[in-house]
Parts: sequence; structure tokens; C-alpha cells
Amino acid sequence: MQRILYISTARDGFDEAALDGILRSSRRNNAAVGVTGLLVVGGRRFLQVLEGPEEAVASVFERISRDPRHFAVVRLSNKTIETRAFGEWAMGYRSARVVDRNGQKRDLRAIVEQLVAPIGDPMLRAEFTEFATLHAAA
Repeated sequence: MQRILYISTARDGFDEAALDGILRSSRRNNAAVGVTGLLVVGGRRFLQVLEGPEEAVASVFERISRDPRHFAVVRLSNKTIETRAFGEWAMGYRSARVVDRNGQKRDLRAIVEQLVAPIGDPMLRAEFTEFATLHAAA
């Protein structure tokens, strides 16, 4: 199995409805080829991990890299893995725009720390928590 972690920037602003549409199609497409992962959005920046069969992960990453809705796609890591960190998620997602039931903005770092706490790879956990710290105000 393979794991790719990358960061990118949206070309234009986007609303939650547009992001929901992207997530629906990503989850459907990823599940069909056995790819799991997590996407965290902060402002116009995206941090995403993809994991699964090597060819499927490479294909999904290539498709994402060609998507004109974003640019500066930088692969932060690409490694062979024994087990999935996100095996239950066709594409888990968290945004800096998260609000609670009372309309109060929730702390992205705290949310992301909770999501990635079970992950055994300390470097992967750190990538997500540091991204959340840097982009929580976006």
C-alpha cells in the first residue's frame, strides 16, 4: 500500500456547497478504487493524505494534480505503508469553517488533533496539527 501527503492552494475562493460537491464525488471515486484519506481545509489551502493500493493512489493523485481548481500541488511525502491510518474514511474532511450548534467557531487544531490522535505515525500527526495551527484563522 502507498500513502501520499500533499498540500495545495485553491485558485479561487469556494463556498461550502462547492466543497461538498467535490467531497461527494471524491468519496464515491475513492471508495470505488480502495483509496482512503483525510482532507483538511484552511482558507484556500488544502492538506490531504491519500492511502491505498499503489496504482490507485498514484492515479488519484495524478487526477488531483491536473485539477485546474487549484495550483502549487506539493507532494510532502510518498511512502509505502503496512497499514492504513484512515481505513474507515473514503475521504475524511475538516475545515477551518467548522462551527458548533450555537454558531461559535470551533478550534480547528483541537478538532484535527482529535481526528489524528489514533494515527501511529508521529510525523503524519504533526503535519496535520501544524497545518491546523497555521490555517485555523483563515
